[in-house]
Amino acid sequence: MIQDVATVMWRDWIVLRRRLKKFILSRLVTPVLYLVAFGWGLGRNINLASGTYLDFLVPGIVALNTMNVSYMSITTVHAERVYHKSLEEYLSAPIEPAAFVIGKVLSAVVRALISTALIMGVALSFGAGLNFEPLNFLSVVVLNSIIFGSVCFCAALKVQTYEELAQVNTYLLMPMSFLCGTFFSTAELPPVVRVVIEVLPLTHTSQLLREGFNLPSFIILSAYAIVLLWLAIKMFRRLST
Repeated sequence: MIQDVATVMWRDWIVLRRRLKKFILSRLVTPVLYLVAFGWGLGRNINLASGTYLDFLVPGIVALNTMNVSYMSITTVHAERVYHKSLEEYLSAPIEPAAFVIGKVLSAVVRALISTALIMGVALSFGAGLNFEPLNFLSVVVLNSIIFGSVCFCAALKVQTYEELAQVNTYLLMPMSFLCGTFFSTAELPPVVRVVIEVLPLTHTSQLLREGFNLPSFIILSAYAIVLLWLAIKMFRRLST
């Protein structure tokens, strides 16, 4: 199993290595825009008891970025299934279906980690104060990446067109991007809305990255990751039957 997972990851790494410069440049654009517009622009007029708004913003950008990067990294599975018809080759190969899914999701995690490192470097250059627990920070980034990589894997196996895949982004990822504590505290939301928002995984990711380890939030995030990865594996196995 481990060798099969490593093989899938190595294949994806070769693809990424050939495009690494373009990947790095593309991953820098959005964080820089957020830091300039919200951190420098809007943030200069916001005072927080815990520090500057820029310090508050950076964990939210990391949470948002890992969600988007891990999700987009798996969209190629849809093309392989619908257009290239190459998923059948993976199913007929002598590897476990679970190994293929885990390998693809972990490849998305690697991309998210690279992107996170870039964001942290940019944030430091903007003068942000980075105060976090390394182990908690790393584990939360990995869990969040597994969650949304698995979400995209499930969607890629279900929808038939790129338009439908984009709708998942529109109806699921975009609302979470702005409401789950990335740019402002969820405590400011109306109670009814806050109950719904605090069920979503990105809210717990933002809290854990910003406030440090919290056992209930960590358990919720871990449960999301396990269940969604299990669902992705189950759906992929069905293609072989």
